[in-house]
Amino acid sequence: MAPPYFLLLLLLPLLTTVVPSTRAASQTSPLASLPGCRNKCGNITVPYPFGFEPNCFREDSSQDFSLVCNESYNPPRLFISGDDQEITDISPKGQLHILVTANRKCYNSSGGYISGTSATTYISYGTAHPFVLSVSNNFFAVGCPNRGYFVDGDGYYVSGCVSACRPTQYPLGSTNGSCTGVGCCQSSIPNGLIFYEASLQNLLESSSQDIGDPVKYGNPTNCSYVFLADSNWFQFDNSYLTRTNDFKVQVGMDWAIRNAGNCSYARRNLTDYACRSLNHDCYNSDNGAGYLCNCSKGYQGNPYITGGCQDINECDELKSKEYPCYGDCINTIGSYTCTCPRGTEGNATKDVCRKKDHFTLALKIVIGASVGVFFVASASFCLYLGMQKRRLIRTRQHFFEQNGGVLLRQQMSSFETTTFRIYTKEELEKATNKFSEERVLGRGGHGIVYKGILEDGTVAAIKRSKLMEEQETKEFAKEMLILAQINHKNVVKLLGCCLEVEVPMLVYEYISNGTLYHYIHQNNFNAPIPLDERLRIAAESAGALAYMHSSASPPILHGDVKTANILLDENFVAKVSDFGASKLAPNDEAEIATLVQGTCGYLDPEYLLTCQLTDKSDVYSFAVIILELLTRKKALYFEGPEEDRSLASTFCVAKKEGRFIEILDGQVRDEIKLEVLEEIGDLVMHCLNMNREERPTMRDVADTLEKARRFQKQSPNEENHVEETESLLGDSVDIYTRDSSMSYSFGQQAIFDMISGRRRF
Repeated sequence: MAPPYFLLLLLLPLLTTVVPSTRAASQTSPLASLPGCRNKCGNITVPYPFGFEPNCFREDSSQDFSLVCNESYNPPRLFISGDDQEITDISPKGQLHILVTANRKCYNSSGGYISGTSATTYISYGTAHPFVLSVSNNFFAVGCPNRGYFVDGDGYYVSGCVSACRPTQYPLGSTNGSCTGVGCCQSSIPNGLIFYEASLQNLLESSSQDIGDPVKYGNPTNCSYVFLADSNWFQFDNSYLTRTNDFKVQVGMDWAIRNAGNCSYARRNLTDYACRSLNHDCYNSDNGAGYLCNCSKGYQGNPYITGGCQDINECDELKSKEYPCYGDCINTIGSYTCTCPRGTEGNATKDVCRKKDHFTLALKIVIGASVGVFFVASASFCLYLGMQKRRLIRTRQHFFEQNGGVLLRQQMSSFETTTFRIYTKEELEKATNKFSEERVLGRGGHGIVYKGILEDGTVAAIKRSKLMEEQETKEFAKEMLILAQINHKNVVKLLGCCLEVEVPMLVYEYISNGTLYHYIHQNNFNAPIPLDERLRIAAESAGALAYMHSSASPPILHGDVKTANILLDENFVAKVSDFGASKLAPNDEAEIATLVQGTCGYLDPEYLLTCQLTDKSDVYSFAVIILELLTRKKALYFEGPEEDRSLASTFCVAKKEGRFIEILDGQVRDEIKLEVLEEIGDLVMHCLNMNREERPTMRDVADTLEKARRFQKQSPNEENHVEETESLLGDSVDIYTRDSSMSYSFGQQAIFDMISGRRRF
């Protein structure tokens, strides 16, 4: 029998047959800037078309690609030309980052302003620069209690959030890395933004009520901040709540060649076409108009420079990991070949080259061992897949039980006529083409809505919600069953839900004609909207909310009433939707303590200050909808003077001064009867009362609107035969007094300013 080391002697010839790869000498690195130009400013490489020396950047009459390298610093720092914002990095792929000082305001314990940044934080480049704000940024507000918001200059886009303090009897809500509304809040930004201005308002400073009780409202922070920052860069931690100094944040920017809308248009003008190298690819910018250039496969370098894309020498030793070759490597233009040397065989790019006709015992042993290892590995992999599948099943079952699926299924069995269904995750993925971006109908504060086609052909709106609190998850199944029983022609029907995911998904009926907000504000503004149609939509919406408040058991409080949450079907019938902020009212009390949710311009002042959501909170918000229908103005609008940017406060001032008719839409002003105008004006005035106890119920609002609509449609002859003409509302007039001169103090005006988004700082 051969000694053990004999096997090593048999393996030795096999090991020595490996042919080393033939690699060429290293080639020069590709150009990053124009010949004779510096491309380094301190630690930052500056690729062309950018530059900081004369004749070293792209000459473009429509956009400025010049940068400034300030060498008074050590090391030198790079800045955007004509601006004081420092660049921390820049990529030829179309991204860069800048440093911007966060907007800061500091207050004393009673909310009095002490100090802050010297100017409001803003970024503005316009069309003279190739930059737009990256969607990787989020808008953040840090500190409490405060409200931060930003606008894009012309007021076409406005967003913001409210950061609240957790009452002291509860543990601290925000933890390191968490920015969900307690001590820190955030919101996203849209594509194509070239300007933003951030503003900050401390709620203690604006409120006329005493909200300084730490047991009830929490301890406010000394300083608050608002800023735009790259969401991958900013990580909130509790140390921000004790800061009192300025600090800079990193903001992401996207750049492109923007003198043409896309590659197709750019190629038509070859003299100004930015992609100068022969071997390049052009692709359209995914953030705003414009295009970018890239070297083709097999080439590297700077495509914006003539001859800048050079052939990659795949046979270079430095490229061996990226382009493996275990045989003879021969570089070609744009590619390479790799073959085994003469007298050997094998796959030179994936395996070693072996001598032919040497199928020895050692090779057989190696092959046998390899096959054995392969089978063991295959068996282990199959076992692993089985374990992963069982783990996935257990995870889905855990989510199903955690979200109340067992209870919901049991309760559904007692409702034989219900059309509510529990869907699987696979069914909804198939219905939405795996939640494709092309199927997105809208994005909101509570999640993303997709258009889906179910297996039976039904077109549905599928809502993928954001994270819920643990208490909301426990009550989810109960609330879903109650919502499923709602059968009202003016409420969007809930068809089902999916519970085997961490945050349940909801399936609603699909409404085809968009939102009331779009119908009023974003369609052709000159297109007429008959007064009767406006009153009908208002009456239908009020009736649906009244049904939720008084006929559902238990009552349902919507919590986010606004024109964007009222849909219109193909016949323009109103459908109340989006119950992401809704709550079930307890049977034994009329108020619910909750973190404030909602939309600026519609928020009930008492709800914001007390965190108590009631049915009268929906009444306040609905009054703003009535004003939007009658004026065709947005709840917050920025085209007028600063003091008139809140629709609710503008109405209250105009009503008290007897000029309500002046703010109406011209078409409404021509059509509306004086009696109807007076009654609706008084109704809205009482709905906006600062004391919620003095507001009418939603049923009273619905009845008043319906009677106003009928009176408006009456002809003059019919009016003379109506005995109740003296009182349009008839027996419903008792919901409020005829004295509409509500107490409207300067303190209440400040609360209006706080809710509506008006700046007072």
